[in-house]
Amino acid sequence: MRAVRRIVTLPGVGGVATDYNSDAELVQALRDGDESAFAWLLDRYDAPLRRTALMYVPTRAAADEAVQETWLGVIKGIDRFEGRSSLKTWIFRILMNIARTKGVRETRAIPFASARGAMSEGDEPAFDPDRFRPASDPQYPFHWASFPTPWEHEPAERLDAAETLAVVRAALERLPAAQREVVTLRDLEGWSSTE
Repeated sequence: MRAVRRIVTLPGVGGVATDYNSDAELVQALRDGDESAFAWLLDRYDAPLRRTALMYVPTRAAADEAVQETWLGVIKGIDRFEGRSSLKTWIFRILMNIARTKGVRETRAIPFASARGAMSEGDEPAFDPDRFRPASDPQYPFHWASFPTPWEHEPAERLDAAETLAVVRAALERLPAAQREVVTLRDLEGWSSTE
């Protein structure tokens, strides 16, 4: 049985789009570069994608970016769509992966506009200002005034270092495997980012 296509006029676009009754037909139209097929997808799924993105990211701007990246992912990846799920499920899965990643990144970042307030909160600085050169230093403003001494030179510090390393290793064990491997290689083994 062949799918039936119905022609509808898109409001505000002035063009004609097809109402697709099967994913296979729509996917083929997208693979063929049919702009009306993409316009149909946008018309149908853009608003629900934005609502879904807002469940993972804190702002509308971040949700808009996630949806834009999703549409780019659809365009770039439509040739790899295997049809193991519905096209709608595939599109929403792309969005959720992007939005989750963006949501985690957004929670770690302080917006530039609020950075001054975040830095001025609290009664004391994070580091003793005497440990750094003043801003007026002609050669090295804000550099270390004297470098920290390595822990391994004094026995008490060596004991503290061993205890600290034990706590760090325990914390590493709680990380997901991929993150644990990266931190171990980079920070404990001394590998470069390139390696």
